[in-house]
Amino acid sequence: MSNSISSYGSADSSYRAAGGEEGLRSLCRDFYELMDILPETQKIREMHKDDLTVMIDKLTLFLSMWLGGPKTYQEKYHFVGMPAAHQHLIILEEERDAWLTCMDQALEKQPFADDFKQYLRKQFRFPAEMIYRTSRFQ
Repeated sequence: MSNSISSYGSADSSYRAAGGEEGLRSLCRDFYELMDILPETQKIREMHKDDLTVMIDKLTLFLSMWLGGPKTYQEKYHFVGMPAAHQHLIILEEERDAWLTCMDQALEKQPFADDFKQYLRKQFRFPAEMIYRTSRFQ
């Protein structure tokens, strides 16, 4: 299902374009799988526990909420702003770029419409940059 880029971001259109929670869970599983295998992402992989089950769930539910879907993340994990959630980590350009590399490659593996993938790539850059810029280690 293709959509106009301009219609993404309103109500739950992005959540639906991603295939709901199931589609986002697939994206998040692929994201963390790539983090496990790409050499350029080992530094950010080391920032996580060995078992990524909770992280996959957290990212899935956060993205669901962020893209206009149910607020399950907020109910289950309580909302914490992205900079605050990452304040204990050193996030420099290398870490930001590694995160974006994983997400870009995970997006390519999804059956999303090409214009939706393009939309998400652009949207993901904002929080990645915000976390980088607000890192207390800058």
